[in-house]
Amino acid sequence: MIDGLVRILVFQGIGEIVAKFIVPLVPGPVIGLVLLLAYLAWRGSVPEGVELVSAGFMRYLGVLFVPAAVGVVLFWPHLQQQALAIAIALVGSVVATVAVAALAAKLLSRSGSDAP
Repeated sequence: MIDGLVRILVFQGIGEIVAKFIVPLVPGPVIGLVLLLAYLAWRGSVPEGVELVSAGFMRYLGVLFVPAAVGVVLFWPHLQQQALAIAIALVGSVVATVAVAALAAKLLSRSGSDAP
């Protein structure tokens, strides 16, 4: 179990270093998770320690959303004042995401059909 936790923390640390010096716009934990995913895909299996620790993290994942919910409740009056702007931003971001995903899928399917 300790070795799994150490591996996860090492990849998070590497992600933080990469975020600090190479890709400052992406959060370090996100980079660390992508690197861990790449490592696990390259390895071909998930070590037992990493699987055990990740299962423990997943069991208590809901607790991590409590601070965000408290923040929403704390700033509720401000959110109500800005409801229209928030709604426009949410709808716009969803439309942009769907459009970019559709364009990427179209481009990838076009390039995939050219292969022999």
